[in-house]
Amino acid sequence: MRKKEEYLSDYAMLCRNADRLDPDLFEKYEVQRGLRDKNGNGVVTGLTNISRIDAFRMVDGVKTPCEGRLWYRGYDCIELVNGFRRKRFGFEEVAYLLLFGELPNEKQLNDFRDILNANRTLPTNFTRDVIMKAPSSDIMNSLTRSVLTLASYDKACNDTSIENVLRQCLSLISLFPILTVYGYHAYNHYQNDESMYIHRPSKKLSTAENLLMMLRPDKKYSELEARVLDIALVLHMEHGGGNNSTFTTRVVTSSGSDTYSVIAAALSSLKGPRHGGANIKVVEMMRDLETNVSDWADEDAVRDYLKKILNREAFDGKGLIYGMGHAVYSLSDPRAQVFKGFVKQLAAAKGREKDFALYSLVEKLAPQVISEKARIYKGVSANVDFYSGFVYSMLEIPLEMYTPIFAVARIAGWSAHRIEELINMDKIIRPAYKSVMEEKTYVDMEHRD
Repeated sequence: MRKKEEYLSDYAMLCRNADRLDPDLFEKYEVQRGLRDKNGNGVVTGLTNISRIDAFRMVDGVKTPCEGRLWYRGYDCIELVNGFRRKRFGFEEVAYLLLFGELPNEKQLNDFRDILNANRTLPTNFTRDVIMKAPSSDIMNSLTRSVLTLASYDKACNDTSIENVLRQCLSLISLFPILTVYGYHAYNHYQNDESMYIHRPSKKLSTAENLLMMLRPDKKYSELEARVLDIALVLHMEHGGGNNSTFTTRVVTSSGSDTYSVIAAALSSLKGPRHGGANIKVVEMMRDLETNVSDWADEDAVRDYLKKILNREAFDGKGLIYGMGHAVYSLSDPRAQVFKGFVKQLAAAKGREKDFALYSLVEKLAPQVISEKARIYKGVSANVDFYSGFVYSMLEIPLEMYTPIFAVARIAGWSAHRIEELINMDKIIRPAYKSVMEEKTYVDMEHRD
């Protein structure tokens, strides 16, 4: 009998032969790959009042790249951050804004915090029976499994009324930090043979504070650490509606599926390295750079390393400088711009100024190196992932939790989009594919080769 590896290799070759399409066919039939044309413009697939991205403006009738801006319910995200950063934690305030369309007053915000805190309780024995069972280094898979299992505890799982879906979404927003941290601790204990820490969340703490408190053995964190994490959560909370996981949320919602299945689908989308896993690749790339370039202040040496990456001669051989460029933004990613100042503060507090200087140097040189090698139609700049991984490393957050923390933030945006889709949908989202197959004549078994 043949070995499994042998027949899988043969079957995989059959798949490659049967499924490979001529790239020229996309242009011939005017099919936009990835729902984007050759200039990177996305196909408009819906309407939303939740957020918007500005990356271009019209100048004398010409579409011209501009500094990026991100809007949440009509508010510039930078203004939102500047409004709360020195006064209070912002995650809960901005989650309220995304869900309900208005900034809360003090009483509304306090009531909303109380609701989230009241929901930070898992079903009896859920931690033992679900999270600690079959732990995995892939915390995104653990998180997805936990979300799907929560459906079994919800007697109104399939009720898609707005009241019920809102209840479910508020519960998931509250529980994501717990599911993420507990999932990591289970993995770290059972697979890495480390001590187990299961700290209960505090009703007195914000989402960012609770996450750090539950993660750390001694429950301790600084005010600056919590505030920088809080800002990271706000900046990752929502992004224009056209990203892969949010589109997934709306597509699955349009089919009439339940909230837990919808969010599990969104999580499965986010975990992909082309979406939520990008900050991990940035950290790994920078570590490789630090290993292979002895003088981090030598611009020529750093430039040469970046050229090697683009030429597939360094790092992972993919030819990508991770954290540079974005599918939508052109001259700048506003999230990276506002985040960088807080990253600098944290680096100073952690004694990581040398690392921050290297990140800044790569941010400066990478666009130059990329533009020398490739035709750039809209500019290249650092995106938020370029700095977020560095921040998580300074916060002593394990690499396995980087993408799950993205999910802790984005669940608020997914929830807002699910509710908006439910209120406005009248059809299932069903995109079209152009078939290019040949018609064939049926051949009896005895006459097949």
